[in-house]
Amino acid sequence: MRNSPWLVFTYTVIIVLGLLIALPNALPQSVLQRVPSWLPHNQVSLGLDLRGGSHLVLEVDEADLTKERLNSLLQDARRVLREKNIQPKSVVRNNNNIVVSLADPQQSDAAVTQLRTLGNTIASGISAGQSDLSVTADGGNITIGFSPAGIATNVDNAVAQSLEVIRQRVDQVGVAEPTIQRIGANRILVQLPGAQDPSRLRELLGSTAKMSFHMLAPNGQAGPGVTIMKDDEGNSYPVLDRVEISGDRLSDARVSFDQSQQPVVTFRFDSAGATRFADITRQNVGNPFAIVLDDKVLSAPVIREPITGGSGQISGNFSTDSANTLAAMLRAGALPAKLTVIEERTVGADLGADAIRMGLYAGVVGFVLVAAFIFVLYGTWGILANIALLIHTILTFSALTLVGATLTLPGIAGVVLGIGLAVDANVLINERIREETRKGKSAFAAIDTGFRRAYSTIIDGNMTALIAAAILFWFGSGPVRGFAVTMALGLIISMFTSVAFVRVTMIEIARRRKMKTINIKPLIPFSPYDKHIQFMKARFFGVTVSALLSIASIALFIYPGLNYGVDFRGGIQMSVKTQEAADLGRFREGLNGLGLGEVALQSFGDNNTMLVRAQRQEGGEEAQTAAVTKLKAEIVKIDPSATVTGTDVIGPKVSGELAWAGILSVVIASLAMLFYIWYRFEWPFAVGAIVTLILDVTKAIGFFALTGLDFNLTAIAAILTLVGYSVNDKVVVYDRMRENMRLYKSMPLREIIDKSINETLARSLYTNATAFLSLLPMAIWGGSAVESFAIPMAFGILVAAASSVFIAAPILLFLGDWRRRHAKAVAASNDAAVEIIPPDAGQPRKTTG
Repeated sequence: MRNSPWLVFTYTVIIVLGLLIALPNALPQSVLQRVPSWLPHNQVSLGLDLRGGSHLVLEVDEADLTKERLNSLLQDARRVLREKNIQPKSVVRNNNNIVVSLADPQQSDAAVTQLRTLGNTIASGISAGQSDLSVTADGGNITIGFSPAGIATNVDNAVAQSLEVIRQRVDQVGVAEPTIQRIGANRILVQLPGAQDPSRLRELLGSTAKMSFHMLAPNGQAGPGVTIMKDDEGNSYPVLDRVEISGDRLSDARVSFDQSQQPVVTFRFDSAGATRFADITRQNVGNPFAIVLDDKVLSAPVIREPITGGSGQISGNFSTDSANTLAAMLRAGALPAKLTVIEERTVGADLGADAIRMGLYAGVVGFVLVAAFIFVLYGTWGILANIALLIHTILTFSALTLVGATLTLPGIAGVVLGIGLAVDANVLINERIREETRKGKSAFAAIDTGFRRAYSTIIDGNMTALIAAAILFWFGSGPVRGFAVTMALGLIISMFTSVAFVRVTMIEIARRRKMKTINIKPLIPFSPYDKHIQFMKARFFGVTVSALLSIASIALFIYPGLNYGVDFRGGIQMSVKTQEAADLGRFREGLNGLGLGEVALQSFGDNNTMLVRAQRQEGGEEAQTAAVTKLKAEIVKIDPSATVTGTDVIGPKVSGELAWAGILSVVIASLAMLFYIWYRFEWPFAVGAIVTLILDVTKAIGFFALTGLDFNLTAIAAILTLVGYSVNDKVVVYDRMRENMRLYKSMPLREIIDKSINETLARSLYTNATAFLSLLPMAIWGGSAVESFAIPMAFGILVAAASSVFIAAPILLFLGDWRRRHAKAVAASNDAAVEIIPPDAGQPRKTTG
C-alpha cells in the first residue's frame, strides 16, 4: 500500500502555503515590515471587542423621510398647478397624503395628468418601470401619495445617500480603518476602531445636519407660515417657514476663534449661494436672520450691513469638539433623512487588550490540555494526531486571513472549540484502527478499514455541527457571526488535517518501518474495551432522572427566570473597572438617585469589575445619550478612579428582533437535525434524537436560570452549538447501531443497542473529555464576553454524553420494539385474512354448454 507522490506533493504545498499565509499573524508589525514584499503580509482583522472601538447600527426613519418627501411634493404640486393655470381651492397635507381640492372639477383630468409628472420611475425590483406616486381622483378632490413600492424605493435611495454622507463625515474627523456598510433594507452599520466619544459619534452620525437660513417674523408672533423654534438655551424664535437659502449652497465650513478666543464655525457659500446671500442681506439690513440646523436655531444675528463676500460665521456656546463636529457635518452635507441609533456598543482599548490576553491564554492552555490528553491516550501515535491538530490551527488562521474574516473573542472560542471537535475525528479513526487490529488485521488493512468505516461517521457528525454553524451565521450578528465562521472553517479544515493528512502520514510511517500491525498503545494502561455493560437495564432510571431534571429546569425558567442580557431586553449596560474593590452598595445608592429607573449592579471576574445595567429610557435616542452621560458622571463622582471600559445601548426594536431570531434559530436548527438524521438513518433514530435534544436544551436553559449567567446572543450561540454537538455525539452511537443491525439481523434489538454503546464507549469518553478540556480554560479565563458560552457548553457536553446513552438509546429501543410488534401484528392479520378467503375465491366460474 503506497501513497501517490502527487498526493503527498499536493498536501505538502497546501500545508506550506497555509503556514506562509498564517505567519504574518504571529509577527509584530516591526518584523512584518522587513519581510520581502513577495511574501504574504495580510493579517486577520481584530474585532472591536479585541482592539476597542465603537459599533453603531443606524436605521433610516421612514416616517421622517416620508414627511420630508411629502413637504417637497406639496410645494411641487402647488407649482405645477399654478404653471398650468389650474386653480385649486386648497392643497394640504393629510397624514401621508397630499389632498388637492379643485375650484373647477372639470379640470380634474388635466390636474391628474400634470400631478403624475411629479412621480419618478422605479428603476429596479418587481415594480420596475412604475411610478413611485399614486394619484387618484374623486370628483374635484385628488389624493396624491407614495405607493408602497415608492416608499421602499425612497428608503433604498436614502440609505445609499446616507452611506456616502456618513463616509464623508467619518473621513472629515480622521478615523482610521472605519467599517461602514449597509445591513438589511434600511440600516447602516458603522464600526470605528480606537477610543471614541459615544455622544460625539451619535451627534456626528445621527444628526441630519440639514442647515437653512430663514428670516424671523417681523411682528414676532406665530401664525400661518411661522414656526416657533428654540436654541440650546431655550430661547424661542418665530421663524418664517420660507427657506431663504439652504445649506446645499455651502462650499466649506471650518472652526476658528473669535476675538474672545471662543470657538466659532465660519462658512463659505458657492457662487450662486454667495449671490443669493448678498441679495438677502442687502434687502434685510436691520432685521434678524436665523441660522437653523435640524429645526433648532443655532444663532439669530441682526444683519448690520450687506454681506457680499459669500461667507459668515456661526457663534454660540461651542466647545472645540462640538464646533469641529458641526463643521464636519456641514462639509459632508445633509443626510436625506433622519437616522436613528438603534444599537450602540463601545469597548475601551484597555478592555480589548485584556480580551486578547485572556483569549490567547485560554486558547494556548486549551490546546496544551487537549494535546497532552491525546498523547496520554495514544502514545507515539498521539504525536501524529497533535501535529495534525497544530496544522489544523495554522490552516484555520490562514483561512480566516484569506476570507478577510474578523476575529472576535467569541471567534477565539470558536477556534478553541474547533480544536476539540477536530480531535473527535482523530479519536474515531484511532479507535477504529485499534478495533480492526484486535480482530487480527495487518497494518495496512487496519488503516484502510479504520479510515473507511470512520469516514461516514465523521461526515455525519461534522454535517450536524455545520448545520448549527450555518443557522447561527444566518440569524446571528457581530461577534456571534465570527464564532460561526471560525467553527465552520475549523470543521471543514479538520476533514483535511484529521482525515486526509493523517491517513497519508500513517501509511507512509507503516511502509517505511515495514510494520506488520498497528499497535496504538496508551501511556497509562486504561481499557474500556470489551466491556459488556447492560446499559438498557438502567433505561427507566435514566429517562426518569432526565425527565425530572427537565421539569425542574422548566420550573427554574418560570421562576426565578433567566437573567436576560441587554441584547434581549434593551437598555444600557456598562462595564466599569475600579482601582480598589468596588463598593456596590455605594454605587447602587448613587446611581439609583439619578431618576433613570431601576439600575442593577453585578460583580464579575474580580472585585474591581462590575456591570451596570439601566432600563431603556423614554424619549428616543437623545434620552439614551443623556442617560449614558449621567451614569458616567455619577460613576466618576462616586469613585474618581473608576473607568468605563465598555458601553452597550440596545433599543427595544433591536432587542425584540434579536429575541425572535434567537428562538427561531434554535427551532430551525432542531428541525434541520431532525430531517438530516431521518434522511441518513430512519425515523425512529430521528425521533430519538429530537426528543433528546429537547431534554438537553431544557437542561441548558435551567442551568442558565440556576447560575444567573447572562442570557444573551452568546448564550444562543451556546444553545445552538450544544444542539449540533449533542446530535454529533448521538450520530456516532447511531452509526454503530445501524452497522450492527446489518451484521446481526437475528440479535434482539436490546442486545444490539448495548453492544453498540459498549463498542463506542471509549470514543464517547475520549471525545467528550477533549471537548471539555478545550473549553475549560475559556470558561475560567475567558471573561464576561464568553462566559455565557463556555460555561454552559462545558455543562452541556456532560449532559449530551449522558443523554446519548440513557435517553436516545432507550427511546430507540422503545420505538424499535413497537415497530417490530406492529410489523408482526400486520403480518399476522394478513395471514388471517388469507386463511378466511376460500381457495377458489376470486377465480372465474367455469360453465359448460
